[in-house]
Amino acid sequence: MTPRLAALSLAVVVASGCASAPSAPELPAFDAAAALAAIERAGAAATEELVVRPLGNPQVQDLRADADDLRRQGQAAEAAERLDQALAMSPADPALLQERAEVALLLGDLDLAERLARQGAGLGAGVGPLCRRHWETVAQVAQARAPARIDPATGAAVVAATVTDARSARDACTVTPPPRY
Repeated sequence: MTPRLAALSLAVVVASGCASAPSAPELPAFDAAAALAAIERAGAAATEELVVRPLGNPQVQDLRADADDLRRQGQAAEAAERLDQALAMSPADPALLQERAEVALLLGDLDLAERLARQGAGLGAGVGPLCRRHWETVAQVAQARAPARIDPATGAAVVAATVTDARSARDACTVTPPPRY
């Protein structure tokens, strides 16, 4: 065997060894439907909770309704376009920002979903169902980026601090109305 052929054979063996090396375990895919269900549960208003809803622009309301219909039909990209049009007319509407964040989740755009949810939380009242939806969206994004791991010592799930912080902010959004005498 010539030295050149021996070197080539060695290179093939080394390359094939690299190709069969075990890969890192894959993280489960982000489940947008499950994330949206968690956001809806977080935003469910309790019967005794005080909820304030401002009046809105009729054109924006029509675009929101169109977007909701499109989203229910599985046309998330088209729903995003309608919500973007509505945001152009009403960029500081926390509910609209949240709706767009949720559609961003459906489209797999976690960065946009988090940015819009945080922006909505900053513009909103800081209490109520909408506030909880903002912060649960942030928690869902954080959880998707850094899924819980199992602590080998205790066997308990350990979640990232950002998930815990977002859920604490979510829980702080619940305020009961003042007592009536």
